Amino acid sequence: MPYQLTNRALFKLSGTDAENFLQAQLSNDITKLDDNRVQLSAYCQHQGKILALFWVMRDGDDFLLSFSLDLLEVILPRLKMFVLMSDVVIEDITNAFTQVGHIDAAIDNTYLINQRLSVEIVVSDNTTNLDYSNQEEWSKTCIETALAEVTHATSEKFVPQMLNLDIDEIGVNFTKGCYPGQEVVARLHYLGKAKRRLFEFKSSEPLSVGDSLYCESSKSAKASGIVVSHIKYEAEFYSLATLEVAHKDDLITLNGVDGATLTRIEHE
Repeated sequence: MPYQLTNRALFKLSGTDAENFLQAQLSNDITKLDDNRVQLSAYCQHQGKILALFWVMRDGDDFLLSFSLDLLEVILPRLKMFVLMSDVVIEDITNAFTQVGHIDAAIDNTYLINQRLSVEIVVSDNTTNLDYSNQEEWSKTCIETALAEVTHATSEKFVPQMLNLDIDEIGVNFTKGCYPGQEVVARLHYLGKAKRRLFEFKSSEPLSVGDSLYCESSKSAKASGIVVSHIKYEAEFYSLATLEVAHKDDLITLNGVDGATLTRIEHE
């Protein structure tokens, strides 16, 4: 069944310099982008913190960028600011096209996100008769497959490693060359170790993006993690959250040591 992804913006980049422009702005290697796949790529500020997390897709000679809708007004002028004299046109086509998600479905003209998820870009006028499914199933599968999202509430809070984008280089390429924040991201990769990683949790209590995670055994009064995404599914609340790796097996609570308990979920 199709899922209408109404919470995502969509940009089109065209022009002879579009590929070079994206290569200089994003964390992944745009030259390795396949025609029928989504490439995850972080758009970082100079300190290596993620402003937006893009799904990058090829559309002939053009490129499509899909990301959280609540960041549209921030990201559009920032991208345009760096075009300068390049032959690049950036268009907001959010309203002209509908992003349709699919789970475990082999459908023509879709872009594969991961082993379970794919997305289809459809002219909005052609989707009026589609019977969309409840988006809870889509959000739950995103969480199960560790597909992170960066929204207005979490923009500039994570370096790519915190969202596991460096694992198998799914969202970061460490040999492609410079982009904003590259020195910080590369230094952590080569000289350090990520103290926080992305994990899946469930709870019997509701939670929100940006909520803080606390660890009872931590000697610090500061939060040990942040909720990245969440969904209520049946009687449970599921989430992706960053967490200090040293405390991944400890008792984790929400918004304080006396808050609701979060149970970490591991998949084989």
